[in-house]
Amino acid sequence: MPATLGSPRRKPALVCPAGSLPALKAAVDHGADAVYLGFRDATNARNFAGLNFDAAAVAEGVRYAQSRGREVLVAINTYAQAGRFGQWQRAVDAALALGADALIIADVGVLDYARRAHPDARLHLSVQGSATSYEAINFARERFGIRRAVLPRVLTLGEVAHVVANTEVEIEVFGFGSLCVMNEGRCWLSSFATGESPNTVGACSPAKFVQWQKVPAAAGRPESMDVRLAGILIDRFGAEENAGYPTICKGRYAVQGETYYALEEPASLNVLALLPAILAAGVAAIKVEGRQRSPAYVAQVTRTLREAIDAAFAQGSRFTVRPAWAAALAKVSEGAQVTLGAYDRPWR
Repeated sequence: MPATLGSPRRKPALVCPAGSLPALKAAVDHGADAVYLGFRDATNARNFAGLNFDAAAVAEGVRYAQSRGREVLVAINTYAQAGRFGQWQRAVDAALALGADALIIADVGVLDYARRAHPDARLHLSVQGSATSYEAINFARERFGIRRAVLPRVLTLGEVAHVVANTEVEIEVFGFGSLCVMNEGRCWLSSFATGESPNTVGACSPAKFVQWQKVPAAAGRPESMDVRLAGILIDRFGAEENAGYPTICKGRYAVQGETYYALEEPASLNVLALLPAILAAGVAAIKVEGRQRSPAYVAQVTRTLREAIDAAFAQGSRFTVRPAWAAALAKVSEGAQVTLGAYDRPWR
């Protein structure tokens, strides 16, 4: 049966993003129980230029976190490509040799390799694995020995609680950060436009396909910044607008004479108001999205959620959201907007 609002069974771990060593240290210093990171290559679903870790940085990050009693989780969460499987095998071997506490993996072939080659390794099923039912999660436990599964951001709280109640696998859910309108990174829009998938190259909008073009004012039209992905115009920012990194799903399009966010408005998931119910559901961990974001973002979100989770655990149904928490997270929300996502869908 789904859990009901009440005293949480345990305090979930706060799992925070690290796209760089300074971000990792910011997460640890501001209260994260664990950080997750990836290598600087295609095995990592946040494979952005200038971010991520080489072996030396992973080793330093592991030392810094573990010496303070925190864990390091390495995301090897893209899908291995034909003829290149060895790259994913080497990433598994390297992460564990460098002292990672757990691996976050999506591809069942990579899971199978990790289980066979490193039978004692702690394996987490990535959100990219798109396991939304306890049956799928239990299958991954039986076949690959996973200890934790990260749920896609498409389930209501009742559905999350139902999964928790029917599996021995720890369940991790997202609590803050950008949303994916596709089935967790399997973006047909990006693939259609660029020929490359986020699940194989690790970026929704690979930088080599992004074009920024400043358009001067003319014929009554004000100056703008046009943004294209593989030649497709996906947004036009006015002089006074902050231009975010472009993704097709969160672009503005002309539809039947109106221009608006036709697929999805930029907004960040923010579960502050739902923390007592999330804790009561029995989840093992709450995850923050944002390995592509700055150390300042990581510090602010980690500090805020650390305080909020601790308060929700102590206060249960008496918990209320402090205005300072809401204001702190609003400052770093995508499009300055927040949403409860699929967690709160009264019509379902």
